[in-house]
Amino acid sequence: MNELFRIIKDKYVILTPLFLIIFIAQFEQYSQLTSSGTFGSALRLSIPILLAGLGGLFSERTGVVNIGLEGMMIMGTWFGAWGGYMYGPWGGVLFGLIGGGLFGLIHAIATVSFQVDHIVSGVAINILAVGAARFFNILAFDGIAFASSTASPRIEGEIGKFNFPYLSGGKIGENETTSLLGNIENADIFLVSDISALLLGFTSNISYFTILALLIVPLSVFVLWRTPIGLQMRSVGEYPSGSESLGVNVYLMKYIGVIISGCFAGLAGAYLVLEGPNVYLQGQTNGRGFIGLASLLFGNYRPFGVLMGAGLFGFADALQLRSEEAIQGLLVVVGVFLIMLTIRNISQRNIRGSIGTGLLGSLFLFWFMSSTQVPIQFIYFTPHLTTLVVLSFSKQKFRMPKKVGVPYKKGELN
Repeated sequence: MNELFRIIKDKYVILTPLFLIIFIAQFEQYSQLTSSGTFGSALRLSIPILLAGLGGLFSERTGVVNIGLEGMMIMGTWFGAWGGYMYGPWGGVLFGLIGGGLFGLIHAIATVSFQVDHIVSGVAINILAVGAARFFNILAFDGIAFASSTASPRIEGEIGKFNFPYLSGGKIGENETTSLLGNIENADIFLVSDISALLLGFTSNISYFTILALLIVPLSVFVLWRTPIGLQMRSVGEYPSGSESLGVNVYLMKYIGVIISGCFAGLAGAYLVLEGPNVYLQGQTNGRGFIGLASLLFGNYRPFGVLMGAGLFGFADALQLRSEEAIQGLLVVVGVFLIMLTIRNISQRNIRGSIGTGLLGSLFLFWFMSSTQVPIQFIYFTPHLTTLVVLSFSKQKFRMPKKVGVPYKKGELN
């Protein structure tokens, strides 16, 4: 919890836009910015990004760069669909984890045992996964109705969802309870209704898979910072030769980190299938593995930081599903936020930074005032634009593991 409070304190880059969004949402045409539907969609869309980011965290904490997260997610989508089709939705969860873990093992063998450049191996994983998923799909579902070379048959059944009783109208036995948070949201009270909408979005129609993914965040904190194996994993990413001199099996720790990374990415892929259309579709990941890496950087290699970054990107992605007016409201938020960053940069005498943020902020505000609608292309680009803005103008100092990306041979001093 101390880590969470520290991150919230430092993350003005999240808290300031949040208050701006709440303020803008008081205007009727922008009310979708803080509706419970928007927050619920943001939670669901942030989970694959969160799992991919946590996967990158475990790999890079042991010193192995993993830009192959996208490919491991792709394998998670296919294995999740195959496992779901054969053994039901929870079977899909298990096989999605296994599929991502297998490709994590391939990355570990290449980078740890054969000393292949980490970037080259990650790119190869991404390329290999696309072809492998298509090949497996043709091989496994040949002749099955509604299947094709780029899509699997539909998975029967679902993971299961629930609402919290009294808070979001869940059931106790056969009796449906009232929705306290929904009533407060509908009362339209400044700030109070917005917070209620946030809580309602996070407590209604919640999948058991979503809860499992969220529990991985505190579990990651506990494993990496409260257990001997976590200390060893972090030590080999900082000083592998020193760790080896103390009896730590450096190769084993790196293997464990990269395989866990693949398993989490595979879970992210399975989530896209099982919490979405219930079928595997080619191109289903849509670059979320790379956005997961962005959330890892934004979160400064900390699990709760990754969670906050994934939530931000998930919120931007969720706006695609809402009204066009909500996107226009986001233009105001981005513009005002960049102007506030400009004032902050000027106060810190960062002239170069203030010029960049000032120009961009002015452009966004001018765009809002001079247009009546937002091009559809911009709506689809919203999550990627958010990624670029956050990573470009966040002033935090990244604390990467010292030996991340550096090949290590047993017995050498480095």
